[in-house]
Amino acid sequence: MGGYDVVDLIRAKRDGRALSAAEIDWLIPAYTAGQVGDEQMAALAMAIVFRGLDEAELSTWTAAMIATGERMDFSALSRPVVDKHSTGGVGDMITLPLAPIVAACGAAVPQLSGRGLGHTGGTLDKLEAIPGWRAELAPDAMLRLLDEVGAVICAAGPGLAPADKKLYALRDVTGTVESIPLIASSIMSKKIAEGTPALVLDVKTGAGAFMQRRADAEQLAHTMVGLGTAAGVRTVAYVTAMDAPLGRAAGNAVEVAQAVDVLRGGGPSDVVELTLTLARAMLEVAGVDADPADALASGKALEVWNAMIRGQGGDPDAPLPLARHTRVIRAPRSGVLTRLDARSVGVAAWRLGAGRARKEDPVQAAAGVTWTAGVGDRVEAGQPLFTLHTDTPERFARAEEALSSGWQIGEGPAEVGPLVLGRID
Repeated sequence: MGGYDVVDLIRAKRDGRALSAAEIDWLIPAYTAGQVGDEQMAALAMAIVFRGLDEAELSTWTAAMIATGERMDFSALSRPVVDKHSTGGVGDMITLPLAPIVAACGAAVPQLSGRGLGHTGGTLDKLEAIPGWRAELAPDAMLRLLDEVGAVICAAGPGLAPADKKLYALRDVTGTVESIPLIASSIMSKKIAEGTPALVLDVKTGAGAFMQRRADAEQLAHTMVGLGTAAGVRTVAYVTAMDAPLGRAAGNAVEVAQAVDVLRGGGPSDVVELTLTLARAMLEVAGVDADPADALASGKALEVWNAMIRGQGGDPDAPLPLARHTRVIRAPRSGVLTRLDARSVGVAAWRLGAGRARKEDPVQAAAGVTWTAGVGDRVEAGQPLFTLHTDTPERFARAEEALSSGWQIGEGPAEVGPLVLGRID
């Protein structure tokens, strides 16, 4: 097979030496082709967790991952193309209203999304709660929808950065997910291969986020913006708060229902704020002069949503699945909701059946948690605070256990920090 001895590369990184471009350019395709074993790549990934990758290494690593697959081409579209990626959080269904709003303003939004692992749900899992909706779309059908409707949310084909698919699965089971260079190259290799000329990133920080420390979130955002810019993609990142969950719902169907509320002109204020912030940024990097709030108020965004859902076989007018069993948790006393922990809510939704522990697990479309108050809101004794939704009632006890330590009612007032913490260009 020629090339290098992978054990030498593992030792080099373990001891703190930077890998050369030639070494990385050999390693990534060799691993993708199965010439480098999983156990060897796991050892190297662990060395990277401790030693990092410098800027040159990271840029080469990302380019090598892109080169293992195909690149999409949107240049034939009549609309300017822009995409968004979120690092994921609890109640983060922003993609659902965002894509149709930006499309209603004249851009094309190809949202190649994934399924959820752990306590943050995947966008495709949410949309599959809509009767008839399909995640898989042939490339020509996708381009046609983008041109006619302006937005599509679908599964990424296996041809985009196959190295990432293999490496991501390995990192997931070897405790090597938490490395900023590996996270950045994983996200950006897929986004750059997707061929989008403009990209907005939403990097979450706080209890319910992957990056719990703000400094780590900022570093990840800077790293990804650098990779995007170097690859010729106009990239902007926002660092946003995920200590409390977004909106009033965590699950699949319950989040779709909330997205439709937003598109009808309602919905929770934090969801609307973040959606419009990201929409303005997407239109800015795409060079489109339009106000997304107008697209929302006029009902145009809702029309695009309906067309987008129909274009993928779904029925936007069909009732969403409802859980066979619900359990209400009431406020034990009057006061102010001073704390609502995103992670506790996410784990409760996951335990009710909304998420999966392994890639092959099914999810329940109707499972999840909904709540009636946000941090800083006044609640009255006896009012419904949370509703747990599931088809399998034996899950209630463990979900309640996850939720029990995640909220507090006090005298108030509660400190409510800003949702958008900063922008990185």
